Amino acid sequence: MRRIGLMAVFGLSLAGCATAQETPTGPVSAYDAVDPFIGTAGKGHAFPGPVAPFGMVQLSPDTDYKYFRQSYDWAAGYRYDDPTIMGFSHTHFSGTGHSDLGDVLVTPISGEVKWDVGDPAQPGSGYRSHYNKASELAEPGYYSVALTDSRIQAELTAGVRTGLHRYSFPRGAPARVLLDLRHSIYDYPGKVLWSRIRVRPDGTVTGFRETRGWAPGRQLYFAMRFSRPVVGVQLQNRETDVPYNGFRQPGRDMTDRAQVQGRALQAAFDFGEIAGPLMVRVAISSVDEDGAIRNLDSEPGFDFDAQRAETRQSWEQALSVVDIDAEEEMRASLYTALYHALIAPSVHSDADGRWRGPDNAVHHANFDVHSTFSLWDTFRAEHPLLTLVAPPERNAQMINSLIAAQQVSPYGILPVWSFAGQETWTMIGYHAVPVIADAYLKSIPGIDGEQALAAMVASATYRPYGGLGDYMDLGYVPIDREPEAASKTVEYAYDDWTIARMAGRLGKAEVAAQFDRRANNWRNTFDAATTFVRARKADGSFREPFDPTAINYGSDYTEGNAWQYSWFVPQDMAALVTAMGGDEATVTKLDAMFDFDNTGLDYSHAEDIAGLIGQYIHGNEPSHHSAYAYVYAGAPWRTQARLKQIMDTQYHSGPAGLAGNDDVGQMSAWLMFTAMGFYPVTPGSNQYVIGRPFTDRTTLNLHNGKRFVILTEGLSPEAPYVQSVTLNGQPLNRTWISHEEIMAGGELHFVMGAEPNTTWGAGVETRPYSMSTSR
Repeated sequence: MRRIGLMAVFGLSLAGCATAQETPTGPVSAYDAVDPFIGTAGKGHAFPGPVAPFGMVQLSPDTDYKYFRQSYDWAAGYRYDDPTIMGFSHTHFSGTGHSDLGDVLVTPISGEVKWDVGDPAQPGSGYRSHYNKASELAEPGYYSVALTDSRIQAELTAGVRTGLHRYSFPRGAPARVLLDLRHSIYDYPGKVLWSRIRVRPDGTVTGFRETRGWAPGRQLYFAMRFSRPVVGVQLQNRETDVPYNGFRQPGRDMTDRAQVQGRALQAAFDFGEIAGPLMVRVAISSVDEDGAIRNLDSEPGFDFDAQRAETRQSWEQALSVVDIDAEEEMRASLYTALYHALIAPSVHSDADGRWRGPDNAVHHANFDVHSTFSLWDTFRAEHPLLTLVAPPERNAQMINSLIAAQQVSPYGILPVWSFAGQETWTMIGYHAVPVIADAYLKSIPGIDGEQALAAMVASATYRPYGGLGDYMDLGYVPIDREPEAASKTVEYAYDDWTIARMAGRLGKAEVAAQFDRRANNWRNTFDAATTFVRARKADGSFREPFDPTAINYGSDYTEGNAWQYSWFVPQDMAALVTAMGGDEATVTKLDAMFDFDNTGLDYSHAEDIAGLIGQYIHGNEPSHHSAYAYVYAGAPWRTQARLKQIMDTQYHSGPAGLAGNDDVGQMSAWLMFTAMGFYPVTPGSNQYVIGRPFTDRTTLNLHNGKRFVILTEGLSPEAPYVQSVTLNGQPLNRTWISHEEIMAGGELHFVMGAEPNTTWGAGVETRPYSMSTSR
């Protein structure tokens, strides 16, 4: 947790505010080690505000307002170095490469109501406020800041479906709250299709808005209550404003009404001069206003400290699954990574079980439906990490949410990249498939295998999607008919392999054989002459000219180039090593990627390309398994050296501590796995490839009651190489460990040294799973 400076500013006496923590005599708790500011600068795109584990509400400050095509750096609504805060909205993405949300912006005001957000360079020009950076505090489930222009102390906490604000106003000043439904992250003219604000007879404020953003036609409903009586209300419809070209006209004052509808709505609530803080409670729903009210009633009332304590307890329990003994900065980075990994997928269904699906209809479920599935990113390590650290019932809810979405999808396929139940069609592949298979093959209870396989096969055979028709007919996606064809071919082939694995477990031999054949389609894009994965045209020829360093959107590859994508054969790395020319040639090519001289290359046009080490790009997912590829070529000591290089350059415990977008936990999950000493190169294989540990001791307190301990002897910056490994006291010469071995509990013991042990794990028989060698 980051505690900066003093909490009491402006001479306010704030009951219930946190005070600075005394210097501990030993390591702080897991909860106190978390710093939500990690990733809020640079490319991390994280937000610092409160959220419960997997919570529906992510309540956080929004610091700037950028229109269409300018909001990439503000994808989470917050930038650590921004000098002003516009207000506090209730929905945010954690570390995505695309922006949206920022729903139901609430701003406290201590003077005249100003309806426009204003210019950050001109204090007082609008309702935004500068803030005291030294006062800003964030910890899991709690955020506070001193707003200097308005002289208001703002505190935030959150439950699963509600957000709770506590505002302390200066003495003698009127207490007011502004609600702005115009505000969005990734805003642009015409985003709000329609909205409503309604003041009900009991004082509850409800409303909704439908937006055209990343997910088209997304509906968001809310309910809001105040801890003090409202003495005055102003409702505004600002549709006559034209804030996009500098011309403005006054909005229409709807003060004499209890309801207002339109596309640019705001409301101001006046409480007069008050003694003591004002609490504002907000719940959201994708279903309707009544659902938002039920969500509001499902959690504690205006007792801010009780809600904060309840959410803290939830986080303490969630973080207690891992005990980490490491140096202070590493420990802060790791516990923050675990925190980020437990934010999403987020609860989507209401307290009464209703949820809005991709068909835009309302459905009912007897479990908590989840959404915010960034599957192209998270199938790699985030979801495999959740199978170890999240309760089995939570994992089952996520898998069943994917299946439920497929069953009501207008296209009959699993989610691709969905949030708030809506499909965005962002990224490629059908990567819900490996997420489902990995969980099922790890025996997560509560998943119907037959339903799951049917959903997986339906997604893999939907011909209109992403060149799948040609892929099924030709064995590859042709670049002259479909963009990013090389990436799509190899990613489809991996997804197909997980279907084969799932079908095999269920005894569906014919389905397994069909998708086993498709899993070999990566070979149809591999060019033996250049040893790169390349895009083919429909006539079978490779597309020319070919530049393995070229990165362009809509080209042969997805957010990458041939250097990264030529390693994406996780289901059969042994066959890839053979295709590359054998062990030595593979090691040489991997070294060439990491050591590549990028002089003269300009990737400034590609927002997601960050964290370069040669042509290895850690800030984007296609590279994430590549450092482990040396293991499959009999050189695990090279993996160990590369992992140190990545850890030293791509992560730290400051606000810019993530080299790229956290991508809903994937960057953080990579860090967690790698620090423990192993990584899931091939989700669906039930194996983790051994790298090297970065902690003195890590203990997984598994949900089955067992404990798995990773103990490191001789760890230091000068000793980066594994000398030997034992599992439960017995020598472990293979370079992988199974999921079943971890779940059984025990101890994995590493001995580290200054020089590489080039014999440990070098033999072919020691290598991890590959489909061509593991029959």
